[in-house]
Order: sequence, then C-alpha cells, then structure tokens
Amino acid sequence: MTTTIDTGSTTSTETIVAVAARELAGKRRVFAGVGLPTLAVDLARHTSNPDVELIYESGVCGAHPSAMAEGIADSVVVSGAESVLSMATLFGYVLQGGNVDVGFLGAAQIDRTGSLNTSFIGDWKNPTVRLPGAGGAVEIIANAAEIFVVMRRHDLSSFPAELDFCTSPSPARAHASGKGIMPAGAGVTKVFTNLGVLTHQGPGGELELTSVHEGISVDQVRESTGWDLAVAEHVTITTPPSSTEIDLLRNTIDKVRLYLR
Repeated sequence: MTTTIDTGSTTSTETIVAVAARELAGKRRVFAGVGLPTLAVDLARHTSNPDVELIYESGVCGAHPSAMAEGIADSVVVSGAESVLSMATLFGYVLQGGNVDVGFLGAAQIDRTGSLNTSFIGDWKNPTVRLPGAGGAVEIIANAAEIFVVMRRHDLSSFPAELDFCTSPSPARAHASGKGIMPAGAGVTKVFTNLGVLTHQGPGGELELTSVHEGISVDQVRESTGWDLAVAEHVTITTPPSSTEIDLLRNTIDKVRLYLR
C-alpha cells in the first residue's frame, strides 16, 4: 500500500532538516551533534549519502545506528559501529588529527562570522536562559574541515549583532584575538534556518544569504537578522522537502516525534 504524504503540511523543522541533509552529499566523515543534526544525518543516510561515516562525541566512529539516536551515548550508535574510542582519543587523534569533514552543530545564537553561543542568554550574573554550554563544540568548530549549523529560529535574538556570550569562536574571531592556537578548519560554512540558508564567504568573511524558503522574502530575512546581512547576487528559492523525505522523517526516522515539531 502506498502512503500519500501531504507536502502542503510540511513544517519548518522538516524543511530545515531536508535542506541540510542534501548538503551532506559527498561528505565522508560527519561529527554529528544531537537534535536536528541527528535528524539531518539520518535522512542523508537514507537519501543523499548512504555511505556517510558518522562520528559521535561519546567516542563512536563509523556508527551505523539501527534507529534514531536519542543522545550521543544512546546504545544504537554503539551497536555495529566500526570503533568505539575513549573521548580523549576521539578528540586528540580523530578530530584534531584532521579526520572530520563536517562538524554538524546546533546553537542558541550565531553572529556574522559564525561564532556560536550555547552558554546563556541575557546578563552574565542574571541570565534569562541557561544553556548546556560548550560540550565539544569548541574543539569541533576549530578542527573540523567545515561546520554546518542548524537553527530552528531566525530572529533578532538568535542572530544578534553581538552574542550574549561567545562559547565557540569562529576562525575570524580567534584570529582577531591573537590568542591561543589558531583554528585549523574553515569554521561555519552553512547555516540552515526556518527562513533560508546562509553561506560563509571565505576566511575572514561574513555569512551571506544565498537561499530563501518558499514564501520568504529577502527583506524578511534581513529584518530578522541583527546585523546588516550580506545578500548574494543571485538568491535561490529552496527546493521544498519531497514526499519521500517527509515520509522518511515522520514514519521511519523520528516516529516518536522527539525532534520533529
């Protein structure tokens, strides 16, 4: 029996994940964060990149999860994996050794050069929201060849002119500080949001709007960004999720709606 999917009821989360999964085509090793990055890499395994090698912060390399991972230490990421390493070995040899093609992260805030905030929102002494913190994001953003970021919301609070706190500095910010070991990777190259796609324009450059979703205008994205957002000469319209992609997300990958909402 063929299942008919109503693509007209597509959610913004499904759009974000489907667009991000397509961008993983041709990428070999992906260091996957939890949440929407988990959905995107799972969808890519079913569609654009069945041979992707998944790496999880818990030390799992070459993961072949039999179901959607509900966390980095979920048993499904261990069973059938190519190897399970200590976290020190994973970060010291796999990540810092230059063996990760894409680090896939989420964040609460991002700035114009791709620095991330996952620590708190508001004042340092009296924050309005406390967040999980860095985890391994500092090392990932510094050492993966490039970084993809997924953001559920594209508004002035998530894309501020100045971060409330810089948890994970972009290469541009790190070089400007002149302190410590400089990042080896390119930093954030793609940001996927509920309004469109931003692309980083090379070392020292800023994020630039390169694609908008159906029904979204360039002006709407610029008004939802806390800085004077650069816009590509030719902004494309995002291809919406196909019925196959939606069916996979709803009925195969995230059947319990842990991340889909």
